[in-house]
Amino acid sequence: MWFFKDRGFDDKSIHDMSKKCKQLNDVDRERASETWDYLKSIGIPERKLPVVIGKCPKILTLDLHDKLVPMIQCLATLGTKPKEVASAITKFPHILGHSLEEKLCPLLAFFEGLGAPEKQLGKMILLNPRIISYSIESKLSQMVDFLAGLGLSKDGMIGKVLVKHPFIMGYSVEKRLIPTCEYLRSLGLTKSQLQKAAINFPEILCRDVDKTLRPNVMYLESRGFSPSQIAAVVGGYPPVLIKSASNSLGPRIKFLEQVMGKQINEVAEYPEFFKHGLKGKLESRHKLLTRKGIECSLSEMLECNHKKFLLKFGIDMRDESVAIGA
Repeated sequence: MWFFKDRGFDDKSIHDMSKKCKQLNDVDRERASETWDYLKSIGIPERKLPVVIGKCPKILTLDLHDKLVPMIQCLATLGTKPKEVASAITKFPHILGHSLEEKLCPLLAFFEGLGAPEKQLGKMILLNPRIISYSIESKLSQMVDFLAGLGLSKDGMIGKVLVKHPFIMGYSVEKRLIPTCEYLRSLGLTKSQLQKAAINFPEILCRDVDKTLRPNVMYLESRGFSPSQIAAVVGGYPPVLIKSASNSLGPRIKFLEQVMGKQINEVAEYPEFFKHGLKGKLESRHKLLTRKGIECSLSEMLECNHKKFLLKFGIDMRDESVAIGA
């Protein structure tokens, strides 16, 4: 009791921890202090330790040298930055309650077998440490089968997708990923476009249809996009479904129509229009082309880097400086 009192825990917190972990009552003060000091030594701020222990009081019951130290040393080999392990433990303290041999090692082997790049494995685990709590047999294998059903290969591509967006593994295949894919198909996306969306923008598959995707489609409809144009835009640049209508899509469409004098059918032909910055790229390049009296398509204007853009349209640095200052 006094061990916790001295470290800022109130009576309710102590009671709640005792209910979570019955073995806590058998831990002596010296052993708990040693574990507390060790967690501080690996970079967990002392002000955050009460939260860490409050979430997973079991940590104080684990043998420091047989359980905690080996697990933390293994996690340290996965990280590239000094504070990554401490950050992961702070986010999901229960990671320390799992077995190194029975859980973490098989998990790493599972992802390696899917072709996940070895250097990225650690980053994935430390970014989303909750992964260690997922069952390989029931949860992760179901995720792999779902992605394989989209046409992604199990010997490389699926591993890269999971590494790119590890939070996808936290979503239900039945309740979230399948309904999202069905909605994308209903918009007219082909199998090939769905594959590309899963590979390049896996976060799209995680978003709620009714709360995020459908409202953006309705917004595009309100701005005059036809069903076939929406299919072209979403298929060509899926993040259009998760961008803010008021802060991102709206201002770009307004600039396209009112300043550039172009039609929305040009966006359907070049959906990547929505990925370019309004201030940093669209406005500045349009200003440069207008000063030179040049008309071109959106793809010609935006597809190349800045140096190639200047060369392509014969714009020198003085023209650029004058246009930017204007």
